[in-house]
Amino acid sequence: MDEMTRLRELRADAPVPDRADLAPGRKRLTDAVEGRSRRTFRLRADWRIASLGAVVAITAAALVLTQVVGVQAPDPTSPATVAGDLDLSSPAAALGQAADFLERQEVPPEPRADQWIYLRQGSPEQEKHWKELPAEIRDQTRWSYSPDSWVPYDDKAAENDTSDTDYRTARESYRIAAGLPEDPEALLAELRKVFPSGTGPEGVPETRDAHSFRALTVLLESYPLPPDALARMYRAMATIEGVGVTGHLIRDAFGRQVIAVTRAYDRNTRREILIDPVDYSYAGRREAVIRTHVVYGPDDSDGPDRTVLKRGDILSDIARTGAAVVDAKGQKP
Repeated sequence: MDEMTRLRELRADAPVPDRADLAPGRKRLTDAVEGRSRRTFRLRADWRIASLGAVVAITAAALVLTQVVGVQAPDPTSPATVAGDLDLSSPAAALGQAADFLERQEVPPEPRADQWIYLRQGSPEQEKHWKELPAEIRDQTRWSYSPDSWVPYDDKAAENDTSDTDYRTARESYRIAAGLPEDPEALLAELRKVFPSGTGPEGVPETRDAHSFRALTVLLESYPLPPDALARMYRAMATIEGVGVTGHLIRDAFGRQVIAVTRAYDRNTRREILIDPVDYSYAGRREAVIRTHVVYGPDDSDGPDRTVLKRGDILSDIARTGAAVVDAKGQKP
């Protein structure tokens, strides 16, 4: 039995917890009326809390604003640490190691047109706060909490909907990834074309590097992706100016140890892409406060909507615990 098989068996008994893509002020839209839903891993063009002040005002009744109490040291018995060879000294080292591993994996066949993509993702805090909302509010909102989602792999109706320039169906994403060039600079240039900047009603100005990071992340959250394509994406990510990696594993929303690839969004917050340290699959994303600052309500006053965000606060923490290609909607692996 090889080392990777032993590592996976070590984590085989770990429970798969509930989760859903429900962030502060940005929960997943469930399109039940149309009989389909957008992928929970889609990101808007600004991949941020569009107006942090507005979000804090909306969520001032205590939605998901969690303060980090400290980074836990890696558990020496965890699967990630047992591997013992993780190099987190730099983005090039960590993402290059991930790419090396993925390039050795067999590329599975592309899903069939009649298959479905199953995802399970979210956080315990999101579920808790959703359940605490009064029933009348839950009934009136367009948003809902659901730990599981299914989308058709071949969704022609969604492919023909051009209203959201960041949204791609599972099949579109798979084929975009499979066709990406080897050269990191050319790969990022292609993704900037696929996911344009500053378009649509929510478009915001972006620097070239911010655009590259956001565009790559939109595709990274797709499922499935060919492992060789994912390897090219990781190598390209390491070349983006401002990208970093924590020098240690961090804990995600469910306490799993993960690699965190980071990039500042602005002077106050940063984005963190979470990667499984065993098979290097996408494991989630976080938004963290890197500078203590004050956020005011809609009237910019020192009223009840005024909130102090402290360095280390986590504004959103979305972890993915399940992803699979299945034969029917409602089926779980």
